Amino acid sequence: MLGADDYALDRVPEGTRYPWWTVAVQRFGQLSDLTVFLLGATLGAGMSFWGAFWSLTLGSVVLELVAIFTGIAGVREGLSTSVLARWTGFGRLGSALIGLVVATSLIGWFGIQNAIFAEGLHALVDGVPVWVWSVVTGLAVTVLVVYGFRWMAWIAYLTVPAFLLLAGWSIVGELSKHSLGDLLGAEPFGEPMSIATGATIVAGSYIAGAVLTPDMTRFNRTTADVVKQTAVSITLGQYVLGLVGVLLAYAIKSADVVAIFAATSGTVGIIILVSATVKINDWNLYSSSLGFVNTLSTVFGVRVNRVLATLVIGVVGTVLSAMGILDRFADFLTVLGVTMPPIAGIMVAEYFLVRRWRPALDESRARGTLPDTEPGWVPATLVIWIGAAVLGWWTEQVQFGIPALNSLVVAGVAYLVAGKAGLVRGTREHAVTTSPEDAE
Repeated sequence: MLGADDYALDRVPEGTRYPWWTVAVQRFGQLSDLTVFLLGATLGAGMSFWGAFWSLTLGSVVLELVAIFTGIAGVREGLSTSVLARWTGFGRLGSALIGLVVATSLIGWFGIQNAIFAEGLHALVDGVPVWVWSVVTGLAVTVLVVYGFRWMAWIAYLTVPAFLLLAGWSIVGELSKHSLGDLLGAEPFGEPMSIATGATIVAGSYIAGAVLTPDMTRFNRTTADVVKQTAVSITLGQYVLGLVGVLLAYAIKSADVVAIFAATSGTVGIIILVSATVKINDWNLYSSSLGFVNTLSTVFGVRVNRVLATLVIGVVGTVLSAMGILDRFADFLTVLGVTMPPIAGIMVAEYFLVRRWRPALDESRARGTLPDTEPGWVPATLVIWIGAAVLGWWTEQVQFGIPALNSLVVAGVAYLVAGKAGLVRGTREHAVTTSPEDAE
């Protein structure tokens, strides 16, 4: 069979999991790429350094908490986010809705990342249009993801060290031309941005990845592995490199991240930095395929191989990138920042506190299978999710607090209250029909 299904609808067996560093290098690769500098530059254009510092601090704390708790659930159960959601508050059809929403969002992310990749290559080879590079790079990443987790790990081992070495050299070379004191006191040069908005953009920049942490941590072996890789990757990848992106933006007075590294690193820098972009984009496509596979299975009762889903989604995402959706980057992140966190808030509250369906997971985990039944809808969950997302959007409009954190906390607390009050109930139980995964 071409490619690898990677236990898309089943538990990952204990014997097929990987050492923590194999998963960690991919998690770090998701957060140490070209986009984190684009994020820092976006903040630097709209606020002072210390405003950007607090935005990154608050947004990163949200991400670490979400990623650790969802990741622990993932390593314990060995299930992807969309499949795990069936027994963590959303039910069979609710998880299908999540799979569809998340997968659709990640197609957008795939297009955004692919456009960044293509623009970098266009800066290197000026005669080739950006849209042509978008097609070439999008299809190349699609082929990689077809072969699954193992191939993605090997690519991470190559691209992440290359990125870090070149980025360090580039940063030292450019910042050495400027006084650190001048950069710290530099005035923003773009449209003003509040700390709350900045924190929402930071959280939104990886909130989909944090919510989807089980897609990755199901390949881990212990909960300690999850905590280690999350703390290191978000602290160094999202936080430290984000602040460096702010300083680099001040140094060259531009929020164009491609221009930043073209100015500091030259041709070799562009080659390696855009290649590092693969390490977040392959996971965008990978998690999107898992979401769609779950949706097709739960709604239509059709078990589609993850490879086929990857091919279809990869083509769609490539077309979107060629159409130029990068222009809506900040707005897209803000929307994600208020609609994605409630999913994690509900799943964490159910799995660790309410535990309505936890006994079924515990019993089936001992057997190495899925639970025998799953609820259809969980009406209370859908009301809480929609309400928390709307609240997050509203607090963004009135600039009250951190919308991503507001929606996450409200969803988690509301689900906990509803669960303790006996309001969390699923509709008619359905038999789980997915078959055991063939050995990879």
